[in-house]
Amino acid sequence: MDKNFIVFETNRLDKFLSLHIDASRNQIEQLIKKGFVSVDGKKTIKTGLKLKENQEIKVNFPEAEISQVKNEDFIKDSLKDKDVKVIYEDEHILVVNKPYNLTVHDAPSVKDATLVDWLKLKNISLSTISGEERHGIVHRLDKGTSGVMVVAKTNEAHLKLSKQLEDKSMGRYYLAIIDLPLKENTIIEKPIARNPNNRLKMAIVENGRYAKSAFNKIALSKNEKYELIAAKLFTGRTHQIRVHISSINRHILGDNLYGFKGELNKINRFYLHAYSLYLYHPITNEKMNFKADIPQDMNNFLIQYFNMENLDEQLDENHIISSFSNFS
Repeated sequence: MDKNFIVFETNRLDKFLSLHIDASRNQIEQLIKKGFVSVDGKKTIKTGLKLKENQEIKVNFPEAEISQVKNEDFIKDSLKDKDVKVIYEDEHILVVNKPYNLTVHDAPSVKDATLVDWLKLKNISLSTISGEERHGIVHRLDKGTSGVMVVAKTNEAHLKLSKQLEDKSMGRYYLAIIDLPLKENTIIEKPIARNPNNRLKMAIVENGRYAKSAFNKIALSKNEKYELIAAKLFTGRTHQIRVHISSINRHILGDNLYGFKGELNKINRFYLHAYSLYLYHPITNEKMNFKADIPQDMNNFLIQYFNMENLDEQLDENHIISSFSNFS
């Protein structure tokens, strides 16, 4: 997929492309640095190149591909207890329910197989615009967070979905169980950065990146000690929900990293689940909504402590979404 443009006024190359293609700033930077952009027939890797009037810009988008996988036996063994469920698939996108304890993509510290490894093992064509380790990945979830994710199977789909992330026309609603009920529905706007005293954690830091989250009350436990809440993110910072909820002295059950000290020893992970995803199909522009079933252990806890059998039937997805309608 190639696109050609004529420069009508002076500008930086990266800024010019941001005005003419549906891609995030990071993706535009990667396209340039990886040699997919030409100016007057010559490839350039200078993102800040000063353009002149009447120059011709060509963007040669890389093709999506089925990439070589790691050792197949290693992947199968690593993922044997992690059931990735496909919610929706067509030739452009794949929507999955990611299990907890599964890392989305490779990093130097990652030792096990990842969701990207699983996708490649299934011979799924994936976008390549975000680099080898992140093929197909438009947005991510923490390793310990379960729930709904969309994967781009083509570069065109990836670019358009990334644009939706930026303009907030795509997003998710989360469910979490916390150790102390909220006093009321609330919005938290506090900057987040790496914790200066613990590199494994993020923290509220005065000069950190702007972050905004909304939290709504859903249901109290039978003993009124715990609460099921819904969360919506307006920004996408690492560990954002966990950091913001702990900043008001609430903690997600099982989240020992951010201060949970409850007596529920049987919980071996934190109860945070990306429940609902909304987006516009990157090709047809159809508005779409997807729901990821709540994991069995979290569902069992809600049945035991909240007396909520058949939780997916009782939870009104549209009600959760509409409950955030006054938040902006």
